Amino acid sequence: MTEDKGIFIRNIYYMLTYAFHELRQNNYEYIAGEEFENVHDLFAEILSCGISFLLKQGLHREYVSKNESLTTLRGKLDINGTIRERISQKTKLSCEYDEYSENCEFNQILKSTCIALINHNEVKSQRKKTLRRLMLFFNNVNTINLDSVIWKRLRFDRNTRTYQMLLYLCYFVVSDILLTTDRGDYRMKQFSDENMCRLYEKFILEFYKRHYPELNAEASQIDWNVQKEVSDMNVLPIMKTDVMLHFAYRTLIIDAKYYGKTMQNNFNKRTIHSNNLYQIQSYVYNLDKEHTGNVDGMLLYAKTQEEIVPNNQVVLNDGNTIYFRTLDLNQPFEEIKKQLDHLVIV
Repeated sequence: MTEDKGIFIRNIYYMLTYAFHELRQNNYEYIAGEEFENVHDLFAEILSCGISFLLKQGLHREYVSKNESLTTLRGKLDINGTIRERISQKTKLSCEYDEYSENCEFNQILKSTCIALINHNEVKSQRKKTLRRLMLFFNNVNTINLDSVIWKRLRFDRNTRTYQMLLYLCYFVVSDILLTTDRGDYRMKQFSDENMCRLYEKFILEFYKRHYPELNAEASQIDWNVQKEVSDMNVLPIMKTDVMLHFAYRTLIIDAKYYGKTMQNNFNKRTIHSNNLYQIQSYVYNLDKEHTGNVDGMLLYAKTQEEIVPNNQVVLNDGNTIYFRTLDLNQPFEEIKKQLDHLVIV
């Protein structure tokens, strides 16, 4: 099975199926049996499948503002534009109007990302051919500078939810794109640790939501255990957990970490990253306001090629346990599921 940065490519697909429910639909199921040389080859196949599905439904359309010189009035008259037309001795009117068009931002992002994948050397020629064929249906859609997309501003509703997973993949692809200055060709780095970290966190959360509904898995905020009446709360950072599991009176906070190295070297001694430990300890301390010892924490690292990896725990004075664990993503997915099953029986 092909690997990318120590993770089976097929496992990245399985992680995506947890992060995005759309991938569990029938039209994507065949992908699980495919072999992929690298993660961008996988993304090209998912986008091809997803866009084919979109085309059957019809591409999303929005009202897009246009300004055009016409012989008859359409929409609103642009006075300044019309004056310029008259100065140029043209008899046309400058009109502003809204057109219900497929040339909207969602489709522009899809088209521009597909073109980037087509220009990527490691995407197989057959998948490039499929993408080129699909792009014929995007003739009325403009390409855009992907660096200019403000991803946080994208909003999805009932009519556009089929785009959500595809645009999330586009974000993964785009954030790994480098635009060369010599020929203007698109080149891609390997799938970045930052992107894998986001996927890793979402995968773990959705895994426990699906397989352990009784644990009420959530990614929630923790309030600071301070006297708010006399404290300046604006200077305190938000404490947002990756995964929080609840069972009876106990709570387990999981902080998912995807690093190139899971441990730091301090005076020839292998130790947990200081910032990681302080962070999870702060989560536990601030949630367990009554010092009951019923709140535990876990640093869950994606396993690397290091010989020494975290697999131990410490117990705080109040009885809270901080676990250090690793999840080996470089094995068949059924084994990954068994590891995650075992973690909730710590």
